[in-house]
Amino acid sequence: MTPTDPDGSASEHRISRKNLLKAAVAAGAALSLATGAAALARASAAPNRPLPPTPMCDDGDGPTRDQIEGPYFKPNSPLRTALVTPGTPGTRLTVSGHVFGRNCVPLSGVLLDFWQADDAGAYDMGGYALRGHQFTDSTGAYSLSTIVPGLYPGRTRHLHVKAQAPGRPVLTTQLYFPGEPRNGTDALFDPALLMNVRGAGNAKEGTFDFVLNVDGTPGPSDPGTPPTDPPDGAWAAGRSYAAGDRVAYAGAAYRCLQAHTSMTGWEPPNAPALWRRE
Repeated sequence: MTPTDPDGSASEHRISRKNLLKAAVAAGAALSLATGAAALARASAAPNRPLPPTPMCDDGDGPTRDQIEGPYFKPNSPLRTALVTPGTPGTRLTVSGHVFGRNCVPLSGVLLDFWQADDAGAYDMGGYALRGHQFTDSTGAYSLSTIVPGLYPGRTRHLHVKAQAPGRPVLTTQLYFPGEPRNGTDALFDPALLMNVRGAGNAKEGTFDFVLNVDGTPGPSDPGTPPTDPPDGAWAAGRSYAAGDRVAYAGAAYRCLQAHTSMTGWEPPNAPALWRRE
């Protein structure tokens, strides 16, 4: 189910996130953009203040997995955090942040699938240029290296993203750039989805914290502290695992429940009979 406010109003998302940001600044928790720090969910995360979920952005096009994604999404993007090569034209852009649950707990192992237009405003439908997915690490953090997308008719600059916590519904949304002239004329633009963006020499740096409509599970002490018992190594297909073995996969730790030889398709999140997340 798509995260929405109880009355289904998109405007309530805008008001909530604006108020959240104002409260963070007023409390002195948010650092100035000149330092490159995000003034979003992580600045106001507190157990007694549930976070408003990141809103869905409606493209008005065909649905996939009961979400609206627009006509340019392609499944099976490559696993990578950098969507650019040295020869990719355009202004370099780094986007980073965290993914939280409603209860302010950072979420590890969240799938983030990004896609966007190139510098000329075109999408690669024949290949996977400027497309890729990644997983949040044990602290719920992510980082994307890409370019500032170009403009095309009817739209302001934006990045597309799908976000999915393990075994939970998919959030399909978009991220926007502050100060863009077309923000005021794009019917899909939502100020609740604005990134913090600053200049970094000839490049730009953006920050945005996603809040998924799920409750996270705090760790034994600090939610950003990894387990003290380190995994034995990264999960890999074709290996023999014994009960009790621990592996790392997509930024999370798993313990083997029964001996087996691993194979593609039996990755820990997909095989709860074999692996228990810790």
